[in-house]
Amino acid sequence: MCKIFHKFIMGLHVFMKEYFLGFWDYETPKVMVVKNKTLGFIYRGVQFLVMTYFIWYVFISQKAYQETETRPESSVYTLMKGTAVHGDDILDTVEYARPSEGGDVISTILRREVTFNQKQGTCAEHFNVANANCTRDSDCVKGEVDFDGHGRRTGRCVPYYNHTFKTCEIQTWCPIEQYAVVIEPALLKAINFTVFIRNSIHFPRFKVLRGNIKDARSKRDIQKYLSKCHYNEEKEPYCPNFRLGYIADQAGEDFSELCRTGGVIGVFINWKCDLDLDPSNCKPTYSFRRLDLRKDLVNSGYHYRFAKYYSKDGVESRTLIKAYGIRLDVIVQGHAGKFSPIPTIISTVTTITSVGICTIICDWIMLNFIDKNEVYSDRKFDEISKEPAVPPPTELSYINSFGSNHSDLSDGVPL
Repeated sequence: MCKIFHKFIMGLHVFMKEYFLGFWDYETPKVMVVKNKTLGFIYRGVQFLVMTYFIWYVFISQKAYQETETRPESSVYTLMKGTAVHGDDILDTVEYARPSEGGDVISTILRREVTFNQKQGTCAEHFNVANANCTRDSDCVKGEVDFDGHGRRTGRCVPYYNHTFKTCEIQTWCPIEQYAVVIEPALLKAINFTVFIRNSIHFPRFKVLRGNIKDARSKRDIQKYLSKCHYNEEKEPYCPNFRLGYIADQAGEDFSELCRTGGVIGVFINWKCDLDLDPSNCKPTYSFRRLDLRKDLVNSGYHYRFAKYYSKDGVESRTLIKAYGIRLDVIVQGHAGKFSPIPTIISTVTTITSVGICTIICDWIMLNFIDKNEVYSDRKFDEISKEPAVPPPTELSYINSFGSNHSDLSDGVPL
């Protein structure tokens, strides 16, 4: 056991000594010309791929020679436009738009479920609420509040409106929504409503301010243009008026289905500006995508409730409205770039350095797959401990006589 331990210590000592002495060695690359067509083809092929990647993708596509800014300052103003006939009523933006003048979020009502003439009082709880069904007063706990229900229980068991079964009585706005709700038809003509989206974006690094509305000579001309135009990617890229039907279609949604369940659609405004060109070429592009989870039936769609309050015979009353509609979330993204010498130098140096990977790959192929007789490895790796006074003669010494330190290995070398 002691001999094994002694050998281990001695081996560790030798290893540490060689590692310490080798740590101070200096390594320098040696140039060796290998005349092998296969290896040369691989070398030039890898060089071509590396240069193509940096020239086409890094410099041309990604514009690595530019200084960039990806967090611009942005402002969004939205306005819903349109008038609809709903039965005997005429609906304008005050009726169906929330808010009527908004920022980066605006919604429009497409369908309503209305509960009229609600007053504070007592009435029967809905039978679908847990523990709401009863046969006697003792089944209802006075003062209990079920957060899935509609109010506070009074402790009485009463008939469920005009039905024979009974539920617990509650103190709330009566009648409850589930019993007295009136479902109105969908506002299908809202497909022609338009959304005005005004967006301005500022790149502070480059001091460039752009807007998504076409420039005009006068305010009258721009108002005339905006009153008639509708956005078209090719014909009217600077018109900020979008039809709801167009938005739903671009998002891949059926408008009649949105009227039934509601939905949230993202309006993405993307500014990608090459400021080496004239700033007038900096134009926005638009894309639309459904944001709420359609596969999750519980969380899909979009709806909200609000009430209209009034006084009737001196008693405060309200009309409760559950509104289904489209909510538009305007999301602005910006990217601007302009030539700068610093990123150009960095990208150029990276390109030149990356070409060195070609040598590493070819050396690995040469030493592991081509150099079967270790001819190349003997020439590639030399260990010199002292400068010799007279160079040792070799079969390639005629190269050194011309002052060259290159080794030229042709296909004639036996492998």
